[in-house]
Amino acid sequence: MITELHNINKDYINNVSGVKHEVLKGISFTLNNGEAMSIVGPSGSGKSTLLNIIGTMDKPTSGAVKLYGNEISDYNETQLAEIRNQKIGFIFQSHHLLPQLNVLENILLPTIPIKDKLYKKLAVERAKKLLIRVGLVDNIHQLPGELSGGECQRVAVVRALINEPDLILADEPTGSLDEESAASIGKLLFEMHKENNTALIVVTHSLKLANTIGNIHKLTGGMLISA
Repeated sequence: MITELHNINKDYINNVSGVKHEVLKGISFTLNNGEAMSIVGPSGSGKSTLLNIIGTMDKPTSGAVKLYGNEISDYNETQLAEIRNQKIGFIFQSHHLLPQLNVLENILLPTIPIKDKLYKKLAVERAKKLLIRVGLVDNIHQLPGELSGGECQRVAVVRALINEPDLILADEPTGSLDEESAASIGKLLFEMHKENNTALIVVTHSLKLANTIGNIHKLTGGMLISA
């Protein structure tokens, strides 16, 4: 078991009116190694909030989040940061590549905190193999500004995989792409999830992407229901 949510609730208080806004209500599910799920819903439905809670970047108002069977409250911030870096791969709507770094340097960013020199050497080889897999090995020394949006997002996928995480969290990964590039990224995510036996959660408003990933759930009224 990778991640488990028990009765997750998330509230926000409007600073002006003081009114409580319930974003997530009683969400529970378990995701195991090699499993995938897609979460659909309109903008503002709480999809990103839920993904941030799963990824330990946000905390629920109430309820329990478990990683590897342990509640995240059992971990300190240093331990959580290490889990985020080495066990979870994040992909966002915007690729967040650093413009001054080339493709390979961007991909290797998550390896910087790791001190093991052999690991770093192997990571370079792994990056090159992944770039071959996504058709970008010839672009290895190019800057993000020299790539298309779809190419940048493929680099972001490789970066998310570089530390061989157990869990991939993708937040609207095709939201800023044209239809052809979006289809390519959706297919790539699903294939890499299968090949690497990673757990995968994709939140999206795109039914095409959700159908590619499968196991569709809908976030509506703060509640997660199977579609």
